[in-house]
Amino acid sequence: MQSCEISSDSADDPLSSGSQRKRQPRIVVIGAGLAGLSATKQLLVNGFTDITILEASERIGGRVQSIKLGCATFDLGATWIHGAHGNPVYQLAEDHGLLEETTDGERSIGRISLYSKNGVAHYCTSSGQRIPKDVVEEFSDVYNEVYNLTQEFFQHGRPVGAESQNSVGVFTRNVVRKRLKADPEDSGITKELKLAMLQQFLKVESCESSCHSMDEVSLSEFGEWTEIPGAHHVIPSGFINVVEILARGIPKSVIQLNKAVKCIHWNHSVSKEIHFINSSFPSHNLDGQEEEEEGYRVYVECEDCEFIPADHVIITMSLGVLKKYHETMFHPHLPEEKVLAIQMLGIGTTDKIFLEFEEPFWSPECNSIQFVWEDDAESDSLAYPEDLWYKKICSFDVLYPPERYGHVLSGWICGEEAIIMERYDDETVAETCTELLRRFTGNPDIPKPRRILRSGWGSNPYIRGSYSYTRVGSSGADVEKLAKPLPYPKSTKAAPMQILFAGEATHRKYYSTTHGALLSGEREAARLVEMYQDLYQGKGMKFNNQQTTY
Repeated sequence: MQSCEISSDSADDPLSSGSQRKRQPRIVVIGAGLAGLSATKQLLVNGFTDITILEASERIGGRVQSIKLGCATFDLGATWIHGAHGNPVYQLAEDHGLLEETTDGERSIGRISLYSKNGVAHYCTSSGQRIPKDVVEEFSDVYNEVYNLTQEFFQHGRPVGAESQNSVGVFTRNVVRKRLKADPEDSGITKELKLAMLQQFLKVESCESSCHSMDEVSLSEFGEWTEIPGAHHVIPSGFINVVEILARGIPKSVIQLNKAVKCIHWNHSVSKEIHFINSSFPSHNLDGQEEEEEGYRVYVECEDCEFIPADHVIITMSLGVLKKYHETMFHPHLPEEKVLAIQMLGIGTTDKIFLEFEEPFWSPECNSIQFVWEDDAESDSLAYPEDLWYKKICSFDVLYPPERYGHVLSGWICGEEAIIMERYDDETVAETCTELLRRFTGNPDIPKPRRILRSGWGSNPYIRGSYSYTRVGSSGADVEKLAKPLPYPKSTKAAPMQILFAGEATHRKYYSTTHGALLSGEREAARLVEMYQDLYQGKGMKFNNQQTTY
C-alpha cells in the first residue's frame, strides 16, 4: 500500500505542475468497445503514449460479440455494417478483406437489415395461416408511406399534432388504422389481418430502434438519425474482426481486462491523502523519469480498490450504465444538464435467439417467418404481462447461406419482454420458441432445435441495453449535452477536458450504430490532439495530428 499526496497547486492553469513537467499526458479510456479502441488508436497515431484502457469484462468488443459454433460464427450483438459510402467501418472491413465471402444476398437494401435480401418473408397468423403475398404487399405499401411521413417532422420542420403525443408509434398506429379502415375494397377479414400486421411491423421497428415500444420514440426527432447510403453488409467471419483490427497496434499492456470502475473523482475532488495500489499501472513517462503523482486532476477508482491517476478520462460506457450508476460513478456529481440528458435519452434491449435444427422445416424460398398475432389487431399497447413475454418475439429470420451456417433461425425480441426472456434457462426458451413456430406455421411436427444460442444485453451489468434512441421529450440537443466534455469551459477556470464522453449514444446523427461509436471515439481523441497541439507549441513535445488508418 502506498500513500499519495495530491498537489492542487496552480489548479487554474492547465499547463501547471504535471503538464509543465516533461511527461506525456496520462489518458485513461473506460471501455474496450469500438469507441474506446478507436479513441486509443487515434491517440497513439498522434504521439500519445501514456494510455490505459480499463475494460470491466473479460473481453474486448463491448456490444460486439461473435461466437463460433462448429464452422459457423454468430454475432450476438452488432451484425450489419449499415451503409457503405463514407462509412469508416465498411472501409475498414473492405480494406482488410472481411467482405470477400459476403454473398450478394447478404448485401441487403432498405431500412430493415436482413440476413438475406433474397427469398420471401412468410407472414403467418397465430391461427396457423399464411397471409397471402398480395395482402402483405398492399399493407407494406401503406405502412412505408406512413413511415416516410414520420421522417418529415424533423427533416422538413412539420409541426407535430397533439393527437400523436409526439410519438412515432402513436402517430403510425393512428394514421395507418385510419387508412386501412377507410379502404372500401378490403373485406372485414382483410382489414383485421392488416391491422394485426401493423402491430407486427411496429414490433420489428421496436427491435430496430431497440426500444420497448415505438410509442416511446420521439416523432419530432425521429428523422434526425441519418442513414449512410449503400447496402447493409454482413461480415461472414464475424463482426469481432472489426474490433480485432482496431486493437492491432495497441500494445497489450494498454488494455486491462476485468477492471471495473467504481468512481471517477474529477476536478481535484479526491482527498489529499489516498491509499492506492499502483504496481500494475504501466509507466510511459518521458526520459525514463520516475513517476510523480502530483498534478493529476482525475483519479479513477476501480472496484479492486486501485486508484489510477489521469489527466484525462474518456468514458465510453453505454447509456444504460450511465443511467444506472451516474449518481455514484462521478465525484463530484455530473452537472444537472448532463444528468437530464442521460435521463431523457432512451436505451432499450434487443436480443437475438439463434435456433439450430437438424433439417430445415421451412421452404427454400422462405427468408423469414413473421409472427402476426390476430388478437393484437385493435390493441393500443404492445406491452405484455410477464407470462406472455413470448408475444414480443416478432420473427425468426433464416440465416443464409446454409452451407455456412447450417439450418439456423434467428429470432428477435425487444423491450422489457427481452429482459424477462433473459431470466429463463435455454431449455425453456427453446421449448417456447418451438411451440410458437408450430403454432404460426400450422406444422405440429416441427422438432425441437438441436442447439440454442441467445444474447442477454439487458441483464449484462456492464452493458445494460443494446443501443440508444431519441425518446419522447428528448432531442438531438440532449445527445450533444451527453457528449460535452467536463468541466464546462465557461463555468470554471479548472483544467479543461478532464472527462470526455464517447460511444454510440453521443453521436447525434449516427446513434445506435457501430460507425457512430467508432466516429465518437475519434472525435474525443481529436479534442485532446488539438488541445495539446495548442498547449505544447514551442515546448518540445510533438503531436502529429494524423488521421487513423486501419
